Amino acid sequence: MLKSVFAKGLNRASRMAKQMIPPLIVFILFAGGWELIVRLVGTPPYILPKPSDILESAVHNWSNLVTSVTTTIVEALIGFALSVVLGVAVAIVLALSKTVEKSVYPYAIILQTIPVVAVAPIIVIWFGAGINAIVIISFLISFFPILSNTLIGLNSTDQNMKNLFYLYNAGKLQTIWRLRFPAALPYLMAGLKISCSSAVVGAIVGEYIAGIGGGKGGLGYGITVAATRLETPYLFACGLAASLLGIAFFLLINYFSNRLLRSWHESAMK
Repeated sequence: MLKSVFAKGLNRASRMAKQMIPPLIVFILFAGGWELIVRLVGTPPYILPKPSDILESAVHNWSNLVTSVTTTIVEALIGFALSVVLGVAVAIVLALSKTVEKSVYPYAIILQTIPVVAVAPIIVIWFGAGINAIVIISFLISFFPILSNTLIGLNSTDQNMKNLFYLYNAGKLQTIWRLRFPAALPYLMAGLKISCSSAVVGAIVGEYIAGIGGGKGGLGYGITVAATRLETPYLFACGLAASLLGIAFFLLINYFSNRLLRSWHESAMK
């Protein structure tokens, strides 16, 4: 028993090592080459900092960086949660009636094509500067992929299965919850993977325009302040933190998707 558990753990660790070692080698070569070239050329840190300069700046400003990351996480999570709830709800409403879908969906597309930066000042006027406007901007950027993918999934249900439900006198809501929505889960998961990173981008864009200043500013505010002060190493540190945050969001959604789909859908089966 213990031997089998140990063997399974060893195999899992071996698989993880095989997956992680190649990217780690590439990262080490890239960072080492970057450090060496900048040292040889003698480029000033305010133009192009070395990886060691970025690390030193991150350590020196660690408390500010943690505060910025925490603020951005909260804003992105709220905007993402709103986009999931409203995106799925609107997709279900549209899927229940082709007439409603044809009437409303084009306006959703139009709203998606409007640059958020163009409407952000209006959002600030309506909701005020600060977290409210930032959450709305994050929501607007991450809403459409969830709506679009979920609607495509709901409309892609096998027609024979829908006919079967019809023969058993299932209502529209029963068909949605018991057949069409479960069948649309892979599409919904794909939309979530897109929107989770977009929510982080939306939060940072919102912080540029309606950010909270002082000690409570997010990564967007930190990047803006670092750019105005020519603190390029800290600017890079904030940018890398934003990138790692987006990757973490994606990995969490990907893990949840694999757990949900691995027992029945080909995309998550080993």
